[in-house]
Amino acid sequence: QQQSLAMQLLKLVLNCLNFDFIGNSADESADDLCTVQIPTNWRTIFLEPETLELFFDLYRSLPPMLSQLALSCLVQFASTRRSLFSNPERAKYLGNLIKGVKQILENPQGLSDPGNYHEFCRFLARLKTNYQLGELVMVKEYPEVIQLIANFTITSLQHWEFAPNSVHYLLTLWQRMVASVPFVKSAEPHLLDTYAPEITKAYITSRLECVPLVIRDGLEDPLDDTATVFQQLEQLCTVSRCEYEKTCTLLVQLFDQNAQNYQKLLHSSSRNPLEITVQEGRLAWLVYFVGTFVGGRLTYTSTNEHDAMDGELSCRVFQLISLMDAQLPQSSNEKVELAILWFLDQFRKTYVGDQLQHTSKVYARMSEVLGITDDNQVLETFMTKIVTNLKYRGRCEPVISRTLQFLNDLSVGYPFYLNLVERLTSHTLLFQQSKHFPFLSVSDNYSPGDLRCRTVFYTALTRLLVVDLGEDEDEFENFMLPLTMSFESVTQILNSSFEQEAAKRMLIGLARDLRGIAFALNTKTSYTMLFDWIYPTYISVLQRAIELWYREPACTTPILKLMAEFMQNRSQRLNFDVSSPNGILLFREASKMICTYGNQILSLGTLSKDQVYPLKLKGISICYSALKSALCGNYVSFGVFKLYGDNHFDNVLQAFVKMLLSVSHSDLLQYRKLSQSYYPLLECLTQDHMSFITSLEPHVLIYIFTSISEGLTAVDTVVSSSCCTSLDYIVTYLFKHLAKEGKKTLRCREISQDGQRLLHFMQQNPEVLQQMMSILMNTIIFEDCRNQWSVSRPLLGLILLNEKYFSELRATLISSQPDNKREVLDQCFRNLMEGVEQNLLVKNRDR
Repeated sequence: QQQSLAMQLLKLVLNCLNFDFIGNSADESADDLCTVQIPTNWRTIFLEPETLELFFDLYRSLPPMLSQLALSCLVQFASTRRSLFSNPERAKYLGNLIKGVKQILENPQGLSDPGNYHEFCRFLARLKTNYQLGELVMVKEYPEVIQLIANFTITSLQHWEFAPNSVHYLLTLWQRMVASVPFVKSAEPHLLDTYAPEITKAYITSRLECVPLVIRDGLEDPLDDTATVFQQLEQLCTVSRCEYEKTCTLLVQLFDQNAQNYQKLLHSSSRNPLEITVQEGRLAWLVYFVGTFVGGRLTYTSTNEHDAMDGELSCRVFQLISLMDAQLPQSSNEKVELAILWFLDQFRKTYVGDQLQHTSKVYARMSEVLGITDDNQVLETFMTKIVTNLKYRGRCEPVISRTLQFLNDLSVGYPFYLNLVERLTSHTLLFQQSKHFPFLSVSDNYSPGDLRCRTVFYTALTRLLVVDLGEDEDEFENFMLPLTMSFESVTQILNSSFEQEAAKRMLIGLARDLRGIAFALNTKTSYTMLFDWIYPTYISVLQRAIELWYREPACTTPILKLMAEFMQNRSQRLNFDVSSPNGILLFREASKMICTYGNQILSLGTLSKDQVYPLKLKGISICYSALKSALCGNYVSFGVFKLYGDNHFDNVLQAFVKMLLSVSHSDLLQYRKLSQSYYPLLECLTQDHMSFITSLEPHVLIYIFTSISEGLTAVDTVVSSSCCTSLDYIVTYLFKHLAKEGKKTLRCREISQDGQRLLHFMQQNPEVLQQMMSILMNTIIFEDCRNQWSVSRPLLGLILLNEKYFSELRATLISSQPDNKREVLDQCFRNLMEGVEQNLLVKNRDR
């Protein structure tokens, strides 16, 4: 009974300390809210030293389940806002906290419990979050405590399999301590130059020692969880820069030793595969360390000596690259390759391009050992590495996608490397020959998913092409030659009706390639070249594919995504010349494709829960985003279609409605990609095409209004803001129509048939707008409204259209409040409508 009571008391204290006193925390689960805003009238309790002592005593005397809660309370005590104390009081409070830490570390038995251990690590991290290093060093026990914490951290790092999530907090503490060193003005020694190198060493050696255990005992490999590894490396990188010489000496020594062992194993007659794998695992870790330390170079603290050390370390990785690539195609280790790519990327960010003086000492050492004198030659090494990976590691998806990402990053950075682009461009033609690169081939032993990399690959290549392209159409034709040949062979296969499967695989690849190319062409000139290349011959092949294989998302998704990319008027690239009909031609093709896909997909009938998204909803969401891009792109005058009796625009709008009615409201909001394409599309339609909305059947209007009503309360702000905007356009349209009705001149009456239909619908279904007003009012008053501006836009229109209902709603809301709040809410309502003139919507909306 006592334990149960103690547990409830501790939980109560913890909830009090966790309370969000200012209401500024959106996410209560996040651990980065490191300051507890304690109310001033609790000050006396916090100033009594017995308060902290009580919780340290509870930790020592209670069983683990409860002692863990006592530590959680101490975490919050350590996070008390600084302004609660005067300077002397704060120093005394910190002294008591440090004394408690010392007692725990001198008797660490309780920390063998994972819960206690985790909370204690959080407690240590908070000490540095809330107190400055200058304050910590002034505490009397600081020298003893920092030594105890260092030993505790080293022990924790050596037991890497025990509570790996807690290491984050220990590294946070050391990272923040070391980062503060330049700003300490106190005469007391901080001792970090003694302990930080030991922490770095413990992390490095513990990770190398874990490799044989992971491989021999089949344990979970920490390297597989790259997110955690990168987070820890980033923290370590700051710690390592304290006494950087010691860290580099250690790394050089370990690297040389492991690389020599690896070479011996490779050349020994009895090649033991297990030993080789262990050695490669260690090398992967070492390469990650080198990449991290090189990437951690800070311009303002770096010295020539540090750059020279980076050169020493980098030389070893570049030599390892040659050693690994010499074994191809026989053997290749994925983890080492991924580590090397991480290193190359860090080296690129730190030592390649304009951001660095070319006299950097990093190249002095590299030119002695490798003959690499500047970043031009490093770029040659990068390109050789990229080509090698694409050539020989085509079966390894992670390595290929990381390599292409690296190529892509290089191509994005070309404004900085213009003198280097020529070197890249010389490789472009070599890249084009897919026979060299297995991942570009369409052989049967590749699944369609493997072709995803091609989009990134072609985006990077096209960026490099565009640098010097200008208006050179021959150069562009030459670049497109491999795709031209592929399209010709697909056309032949489709016409001969043999080998349809081969044509399908080729088309999936082509759609991905073209999307990559279209994504990178952001000027009118270059985009027009692509349009002239694809229209009309090759685009009809894509239309044919949608007809044939509509039930295979592996084929339709890339083609529809390509069409959606074509419709994007990014950087005004689709603003064709005044004499060109291209905008309309492009829209007609998109319309045909969306209508074909929509009609075919609806013929599939009812689909099971697990098939409905991949087979139907995903395609619909891509169609919607393509249509939205076309409607908002400002490159088609949609009035032209009706004027010349062209039904492509009407057809695509009808297809939109048919597809929409086949989707349930719950699916609309449940699938994020679908809701993020449907609601912005609806916003475009209500903004520019209200005559289409008013012409819809009542059951369709009910469907659309229900979808808006449900979307208003969506968690996703993209959805709720789009709903508010659509509703605002509809309400404003109705309001303007009513204003015209009042004038009743002959000309106005003819115009107003569309408005009359919508008004009639609203009179038949008054609850539609009333319900939305009620939702918006409740959101504003009772909920944490994240997009108040959007919510405010339709509100005035709703109130002016439903004044009677608004007074009823107001009375209901006020009467639902406790007596002492009614007057306040009533005053709020009066303020809301103060100075608003009736029947002047546009003028008063902002007020």
